[in-house]
Order: sequence, then structure tokens, then C-alpha cells
Amino acid sequence: MSAPLPSPCANTPGQTQTNSNEFGLLSACSGVSLTPQSIAHIAAATGRGVDWKELLRLAEQQGILPLVARNLTAHARELPTEIVQQLRSADEGNIRRNLWFAGELGRITAYLDGKQLRAVPYKGPGLAESVYGDLALRIFSDLDFLISPDDFERAKQALAELGYRPSEELSPAVERFWLRKGYERSFDGAAGKNLVELQWAVLPHFYTVDLRVDDLLARSGRTSVGGREVACLSPEDSLIVLCLHAAKHLWTRLIWICDIAETLRAQTIDYTLVLSRAQSLGILRIMGISLWLAEVLLKANVPPSAQHMRAGDPQVPVLGQQFANRLARSATYDFESSEYFRLIFRLRERRGDRWRYLWRLIGTPGAGDLAAVRLPETLFPLYRVVRLVRLVRKVFRM
Repeated sequence: MSAPLPSPCANTPGQTQTNSNEFGLLSACSGVSLTPQSIAHIAAATGRGVDWKELLRLAEQQGILPLVARNLTAHARELPTEIVQQLRSADEGNIRRNLWFAGELGRITAYLDGKQLRAVPYKGPGLAESVYGDLALRIFSDLDFLISPDDFERAKQALAELGYRPSEELSPAVERFWLRKGYERSFDGAAGKNLVELQWAVLPHFYTVDLRVDDLLARSGRTSVGGREVACLSPEDSLIVLCLHAAKHLWTRLIWICDIAETLRAQTIDYTLVLSRAQSLGILRIMGISLWLAEVLLKANVPPSAQHMRAGDPQVPVLGQQFANRLARSATYDFESSEYFRLIFRLRERRGDRWRYLWRLIGTPGAGDLAAVRLPETLFPLYRVVRLVRLVRKVFRM
């Protein structure tokens, strides 16, 4: 960005409200191919009174430290020696970690392929290489695999043979229930906890975005990670899934917006197809806000053919501004709060989807509901009551 973002007293459409020099600099650094304005912003950073330690803390919190390290060392003038050393140390640590994950991705995918199990990794090393063009430019802490729900048990057994165990032990009855109502399971390995996730849905059931993983698998392609060929989502599906993932977290980290911006830059995308799928799923507003944030915060080039996903919806800039302001303040959400549920409600443009969301929100038990009360399998329908009681308690505590 060519100048610091405006202070809270400004309220110009298409601009965020913040008095943070650090956030403006982070935004300027959040890209692989920077605009001349962003490069100039970085070059002039030492004259703006930047708190360098706070900048590094925010860069790590926002998940963009590798990009900040690369772009600051390339373009900033007279960086403090201590900051240069910290950037190099963080960069080296990230490279070592990412190389391990890339190797593990190859090992797991080869093993699953050998068992004729369809599994598509997304985010992680594949996204780093195919979109960022460099395994070292994105931070990730686990490997995510999309699988058919029908293949979960076989995939779980395959991971066990590779030394991975579920992060949380569930009874067979609860696991069967979770396969119907949940969407993911985490696995621990010898190198640490929560290293692998198997996901049989893109979002939890109550979000009412019925994007079938089997369809994503059927449309998947191939890419190269660390010299090995692995499965990957189609460019159109990848953009949709990244926008949904960012929306689930209400765009609270720059890395998720950067993923979208870099996908727009690096991938050849059929936006007519994306528009058709977004309309069918009822997520045009989610896509529109994601593109708005990528364009406003990171100066992403949004093609005219993609503009249709936000055209005619006045809520896109209104909600986009709200999320951008909170992001600039590093404000987070309680993802079990009534505020969060209300915002997810507002993200849906179709009335029918909104009411289906509320119905599923009330009637779909989550992991916390299962942990709160232990019921025998014959009484599992009562978890809907448990869910309702816990939601009511949360609302009245607000």
C-alpha cells in the first residue's frame, strides 16, 4: 500500500479504519509480487516510527512472517540489526518445518494412493508451491486432507499404519455420530500433536453450505510438491474453499486473505464457473467480501469477470469494512458467541439459507455438546436438547 491506512476518524468507502503504522506495513508486505506503491511504502518504513518488535509479533500472529521477512529484507532501508537477525532466524525455522511437512505430505499421499484411497491435500505445502511459488513463503502447522466420508475409516487405519493416532479418542458410537454431524478429525504423530486433519466436509453441517467433498474429489487435478506429484483441488474449487475457510473465521488473519489474493494472481480461473457454483451454494456474499478484502487491503487485481460476485449487494462493502477494521485492530471473535452466530447469519444472501442455518445451528450438536454430557447411543437424539440449552445459556451470558 502506498500510505498508512487512515485513522479511526476517517470513514471513506473502500478504506479501513486504523492508526496502525504496523498494520499498513504488514499489508504492504503481504504479497509475492508487490506493486511499486507497496515497495515504496516498505522502503520508507524507517521514517514512519514503526515499532519493529510489534511488527514482528503481528506478522507472526497474522501468519505472514515469511512474506514480511522476504519483503522487508529486500526493500526496507536501514533495518535494525536485531530485527534482521530475528527475521533470518524465523525464516530458517519456517523452512526447516515446511520441508518436513512437504516430505510427510509425500509419504502420506503415496501410502494413501497405494491403498487406492482418494484424498486431496489443500492449503499447506501444495498451496505454498502452486500459488506462492515457494514452499518457504507460507506458514502452516498441519496437513489437511479432503476425503469422502465413506473412506474415513480406511483413511484412519492407513494413518495408524503410518504412526498417526486420533488427537481425541472417541467411542465407536460417538465417532459414527460425528461422521454424520461433524466435518473433521485431527491426528497426532511422533513429531507433535494435531499434525494431520482428515476432513469429509469443508464446513460444519450447521453452516448450510452443502458443498460435497465427493464433487471436489471428482474435479481434482495434480500438482507438484517437493518434486512429487500429488492431488490438488481445481483452481475454481480452491478459490471457493479458501473463501469459505476465511469466512468461517470471519477473515481474522491476513494470511487467509493473502491466500485468496495470491490465488487470483497465480491461477488461471474460470470465473463464470466460480460464479455459477457460488450462486448454487448461496455464497455470493462470502465470495464478494473475500474479493473486496483482497482488493482493498492487499491491492489484489480482481478481474472484471469476478466482479459479478459482489455486484448489486450493498452488504459486501458494509460487512467488508467491518471485518477489515477488526482485522486492523487484531480483534478476534469468540466463535461460540451470539455475535459470531449473528455475523454468520448476515453472510448469507438467501433468506432460505439463513433460516436453514438457524435451524441447523440449534439442532446440530458440536464437539462441546458431546463432551458436556455423556449419553448412550440410544439417547443420542437428546443431544439436540443439550445443544439448545447450552446455546441459550451463552446468549443470556452475553
